[in-house]
Amino acid sequence: MSHETVFRRFTRMAAATTMAAAIAVTLPVAAHAQELIGSYVAYIGKPDLHNSKGARLTQPWQILRQDRANFHRFGISQPGDEWDPFFGSIKNRETMERMVQNGSIDAKAARNLIDGGAVVFVRIYGQGNTGTSVTVTVSK
Repeated sequence: MSHETVFRRFTRMAAATTMAAAIAVTLPVAAHAQELIGSYVAYIGKPDLHNSKGARLTQPWQILRQDRANFHRFGISQPGDEWDPFFGSIKNRETMERMVQNGSIDAKAARNLIDGGAVVFVRIYGQGNTGTSVTVTVSK
């Protein structure tokens, strides 16, 4: 299946998920509940699999962080990469490990992300400008 076909299918799924998430956050929630503060779709390509020194990244959070640094700081992106409202800040990118640990990513999805050539849909949760967790969906 081509990258474009996977991306189109994933984009349709992401749009439906985003709509469901938007509806969910408009329902009454407790004062301390997390809200969806942003989301994005990105294709994890070869540049996202290595850090700025060329070392191969081995953890999902490292690759997600590098993808966002590539996009926001270095202007490196692949077709399908989207802007997000949160990880443009280096300070916010530094929290990626904790946010993945506090969030969710399926083990198979994590392996696909680490292998590269996958499309990710990331939902960012927190309150205001403070992110606390992400949920990551991966399509290969």
